[in-house]
Amino acid sequence: MGPKKKKKSSGKKKVIKAEQLRLQKEEEERRLKEEEEAQFQAQQEEASRLEKERIEQEQMEKLEAKDQERRESELAELHSLEQKFLSAQQWKTDYRAYGKWEHYLSCDGSPDPAVLQEINTFMSLWRDDQNEDVQLVMEKGEQVLNLIEKLQLLLLDTPPSEITEKETVQYQESILELQNLLHQKYNGATEHLLKTANMYEDSETGNMQAVIKDKNVTFCIWANLKKKVRLKNHVFCDAQHGFDLPKSLAMSSVAVRILHTHYDHVSPLWLQCQSVPRLEVLDSKELTQHSKDNIEEPEEEEKKAGEEPSMPTEEEMCSDGRKTAVSFKENSNSIADINETEEEIEKKSEILDLPSQVQHPLTQEGMDEKEEAITDENIVDLQQFVPVGGVYHIDALQLPPQVKQIKDWSMVEVLDVGLQAYPYPPEEAEDATHPPIQITLRLSDNVMYFEDPVIARWDPAGQQWRTDGISNITYERQAKSITFEMRAFYTIALLQDAHLNMPYQAWELRPTGMDEALLIVTTVFATIQIQIKGNQCMLSSVVVEEKDVLSYVTGKWLSPVDLRAVLKKAGVNIFPGAYSHKYVSVNKKAPLAEVRAYQQMALVASAFAFAWSKWNLEAGQEQVVFKESGATAGVAKPCILQRQTRWKILVLIQYLVSEHLKADSVKDWSLYMFNGQKAQKLKITETSEAFSEELEEDSEFHSTLYHMLKDFASKEAIDKVETANFLFIDVVYQLLLATRVLTYS
Repeated sequence: MGPKKKKKSSGKKKVIKAEQLRLQKEEEERRLKEEEEAQFQAQQEEASRLEKERIEQEQMEKLEAKDQERRESELAELHSLEQKFLSAQQWKTDYRAYGKWEHYLSCDGSPDPAVLQEINTFMSLWRDDQNEDVQLVMEKGEQVLNLIEKLQLLLLDTPPSEITEKETVQYQESILELQNLLHQKYNGATEHLLKTANMYEDSETGNMQAVIKDKNVTFCIWANLKKKVRLKNHVFCDAQHGFDLPKSLAMSSVAVRILHTHYDHVSPLWLQCQSVPRLEVLDSKELTQHSKDNIEEPEEEEKKAGEEPSMPTEEEMCSDGRKTAVSFKENSNSIADINETEEEIEKKSEILDLPSQVQHPLTQEGMDEKEEAITDENIVDLQQFVPVGGVYHIDALQLPPQVKQIKDWSMVEVLDVGLQAYPYPPEEAEDATHPPIQITLRLSDNVMYFEDPVIARWDPAGQQWRTDGISNITYERQAKSITFEMRAFYTIALLQDAHLNMPYQAWELRPTGMDEALLIVTTVFATIQIQIKGNQCMLSSVVVEEKDVLSYVTGKWLSPVDLRAVLKKAGVNIFPGAYSHKYVSVNKKAPLAEVRAYQQMALVASAFAFAWSKWNLEAGQEQVVFKESGATAGVAKPCILQRQTRWKILVLIQYLVSEHLKADSVKDWSLYMFNGQKAQKLKITETSEAFSEELEEDSEFHSTLYHMLKDFASKEAIDKVETANFLFIDVVYQLLLATRVLTYS
């Protein structure tokens, strides 16, 4: 019985093994069949893809050939529109000349600050004037400030071709002399007040206290007449500034002055006269040549780099640390010199890999890398932080001899030493520890501090703002006051990061009427709306946390240069400087393409709206993308710029565009791409899942943005573009160039 069972078991195993082999064979056959089918499918798909690419390539070649055929005529037509920039430049030149003539005819006694003889005579006469009444000094000071402002405007707004190096030096020297003379007169007025301190004696304390102010300056003066320890602190009620003195000073013949100038005449002059990097408009001959050069093929790749302005060296600094006129002029020349190399850069713009050193004064990113970095952490980097809200001169002064009344006579001992500082800490005991001085400052309501301000003191020896020597800082945001302690008496400024509002979260430019437009810039802290009309612009609103602020500067029509100065003075800076790329994460762009985008946007701004696009984050480091959020859109999340795959062309400028002929919110948008040489309409929208440069169906390439828009525009829109006033176009261009929305968003 046993052997028979073993035979049955062996037979079963053979059957199972045969079945397994059969199944394996079938599986192998099925796998091979699937592989063959997959391979066949892949070959079919590859053939289909190649055929599709061939067809697309043929279509692209046809479109590019068609673009090349009409390129010359399109550039000629664009050149005709670009003449409006030349008309605007000529108008401004004539306007400046007319202003000088009007001043000459007025004979109102005020000097022309551009005429050296007149300004020197003015300063000499005031220097010899012995009247030190504080009210008269403040009135005269307002005239001096107006003269300084005119000189600064000449330096900022006069094209380099219209100002000589000698004139630049002259204007800067006049600014410095006027600033020094004005402060000397303030010191003289302070001394005059202190000589008659008993006239301002406080009934409760017996000490002198006076607050005298106007729109430009605030004098807060306290004199220690009674020398009582319990009266060592004081708050100036009309200004809300205050101090708490060490006991040793409370027992001394000392006066304390907090002189708040609502302007900054302390920082280096290069900071006060910092202009927007700009590309000068070509003259008519250069424009014609520019049009011809655009249709030529680049012969060879040249590597001539545009010069970049750099910070002044020690040899270029004035005795007070401000930038000399010579170095200032060098910066202006380097900006103008771009005209000399524009044709070379134009030819390079179609080359795939433009040398990295070829830069443009617009971006200032090719500046001298050998510039010494600030190694002392206590020195304020004025490229990053700027004084906001003016300057506070906090001084301890020696009390001059007081006026004595003898019968009907007022007698005072006259000293020929002028206003003298009271030394603290005492020079003979420098190593000893002395109590600090506590200061409380009430900040101006006319200035926005979006973050806690940085307190810095002016170092006359090093000619720089420093943060050491100041401690125990307490900032009360709601009360708008700041309290701190300092080891000695200093000149103080409150500084703010110049790039708090960069990069922008969104922006929009839309027409609102004939030769009228609205520019909206949304930052992480504020939404700024600027109206444009004719040859002027107006700050219509600044909204912070859903509240309108800075009402004192809204509703006033100004030039773009003046508007920029007003906003920066108020602490709302949306104007990138020469070095802003070092402190803001932005994508690099071909500067000439960016400038041409601003120019062509300005040319069509009377009929088309432009805006920021979300694809700004997707198109790569060397591309500019911006999105229109619409009038009803909310605030976007902060942008995080990252390096992406590099595109074959040098730069992409992508943005949503819409024909806009009515003064309402924009609803229908299209996405366009422009690299300075070629414009195209994209198929993707803001809601697409991924970025693609695929062309919109039934669309073509064009050499200019104007002709690209013309394909889809109404006759009414094109008529508005052609009849737009050249001054309106120029103002739009200036604002776009100043805000650089294509880069800093």
